[in-house]
Amino acid sequence: MDQIVRVIAKDAPVKAMAISARDTVERARAIHDCWPVAAAALGRLLMAASMMGAAMKEEDGSVTLRVKGGGPLGALTAVSDSRGNVRGYVQNPAVDVPRKAKGKLDVGAAVGADGDLTVIRDLGLKEPYTGSVRLVGGEIAEDVAAYFVESEQVPTACALGVLIAADQTIQAAGGYLIQLLPGADEAVVSAVERGVAGLGAVSARLDAGMDPMGLLREVLGEFQLEVLEAAPVEYRCYCTRERVSRALISLGKDELDALISEQGGAELTCQFCDKVYRFDGRELKALRDEASAK
Repeated sequence: MDQIVRVIAKDAPVKAMAISARDTVERARAIHDCWPVAAAALGRLLMAASMMGAAMKEEDGSVTLRVKGGGPLGALTAVSDSRGNVRGYVQNPAVDVPRKAKGKLDVGAAVGADGDLTVIRDLGLKEPYTGSVRLVGGEIAEDVAAYFVESEQVPTACALGVLIAADQTIQAAGGYLIQLLPGADEAVVSAVERGVAGLGAVSARLDAGMDPMGLLREVLGEFQLEVLEAAPVEYRCYCTRERVSRALISLGKDELDALISEQGGAELTCQFCDKVYRFDGRELKALRDEASAK
């Protein structure tokens, strides 16, 4: 079962969370038929969004991460609710790029670094909060850390890993987000740095059987940790026929008339889960009448 664990250090101004998300990332890979480097890139973004969403205080809030790096994958998007349930897509999932040393996937080259990471926080207010930073390298984790430092002035360490099996399914996926709160001194910073260096690659640790709490105990081994929450997360799309109908109504009478006359119906595919919604001419006419009445 995929899970997010949130902790604080009882003896230092540090908060952190970790995620295991093999099933979530595998679901995304299967839905979008991602090739390995696309699955790795999208998986990393999904896990970052999931952890950021789970940290929200607003019950009905959401976090959207968008990456446009100019690489062959095109744009990537991940959206999380306030419980860490997440959905997303990659513009070009059938992409391959040359591997790095030791056969490692080159996510940075596939994403590109000539662009931005945009974070949209919907707190249930009239306007969502939007922040954007230039990409550091397109590897996702370092870009997320840079966002927190630049946009929210919160020193952050982030690691995200996706391990692809020989049959191209997801073998392991997970990561952590560690943040220093006001009052953290050099001794705290050094302790976190030692933990990060000692842990190594998170995907390898998860593949060896380590769980999210194990990741946090390892990387924050010099602190006394208090668990705030341990909760399940999953890949979850909220699309419904009613929502798609509302989207069609929002097109307006003229657009719907054009669809009716030119195509006699409509077929819409959810970009997050690939579910197809079909509307025949009679249904479109009913939606057109509803649009006309507004």
